Amino acid sequence: MEAFERTGPVKVVVVEPGYASYAAESEVLTPLGVQITALDWQGDRQTLLRGVADADLIMLRDTAVDAALFDAAPRLRGLVRYGVGLDKIDLDAARERRIKVANVPDYGADIEVADHTLALFLAVRRRIVTRDSAVRKGAWEVGQTEPLQRIAGATLGLVGYGRIARAVHKRFAAFGVDRVLVHDPFLDEQGAAAAGVIRVTLEDLVEAVEILSFHAPGRSDLRPTLTAELIARLRPGVVILNTARGSHIDEAALSSAILSGRVAGAGLDVFQREPPDRDNPLFDLPHLVVSDHTAWYSEQSVQQIQQLAAAEAYRILTGRIPLNWVNPW
Repeated sequence: MEAFERTGPVKVVVVEPGYASYAAESEVLTPLGVQITALDWQGDRQTLLRGVADADLIMLRDTAVDAALFDAAPRLRGLVRYGVGLDKIDLDAARERRIKVANVPDYGADIEVADHTLALFLAVRRRIVTRDSAVRKGAWEVGQTEPLQRIAGATLGLVGYGRIARAVHKRFAAFGVDRVLVHDPFLDEQGAAAAGVIRVTLEDLVEAVEILSFHAPGRSDLRPTLTAELIARLRPGVVILNTARGSHIDEAALSSAILSGRVAGAGLDVFQREPPDRDNPLFDLPHLVVSDHTAWYSEQSVQQIQQLAAAEAYRILTGRIPLNWVNPW
């Protein structure tokens, strides 16, 4: 067990945006004499750097963390990410400085994300948003102006096949989607056979599916997974869903594909830039349903993620190894 050397009070900085209350963190960490501070830096880099200068540990959701931030916090011994994704954290820089980084991959949000993915799909495929708008304006019995396709019998494509994607698979199966193609380099043939899915290349997947859903981490260089070239190879009439990372999709190419009718519609919870610009051309498209990176959210998931993150912070501050240590040395 490593000793955690410090002088004066221990300071934990929670980088906003965070949560409505930090009672769960306080309950776990206050017995250690920890002072918890919420840093509302409002997007100003210098405020962020000043705010973490005397931190022993940082807790955050989606703020990008680079070597410069680590250097601005010489007392820093740990960082806990509320959630799973690590693409915004420079793990190598943290390792070089002996700063333990932990995430919270098992807070149960596979339930919420899977539910949200299906909700976005149904809203797009059944034209809920446009029908709602039209009926409110007095239209009636105009469904055939927006052709609707049956869900049962469709082919589902999943990019990534971890816990969330498997939950999505289960929900779509209830609607009669029984052929599922998966692109996931970590899934072997035996695992695919056991799950009842077919392993394919990304190129073969985009050409064959009628529903395409992303459930994998984004690339470290933020290059899109679904490029303009791959979008051009999509099967006409496909519905695209993204509740993973905004970097997966070339938004300009998607916009053009929806306008041309090649893509029937899309449900997006994440964007290349968050929050997205208000003049994002995607927002002018009638067959796009969006939400604000909230697929993971429920009151229950928030409570669980805060409790688990606090437990990881406790382990780091008491010189122990966090359960989900992502940059070991």
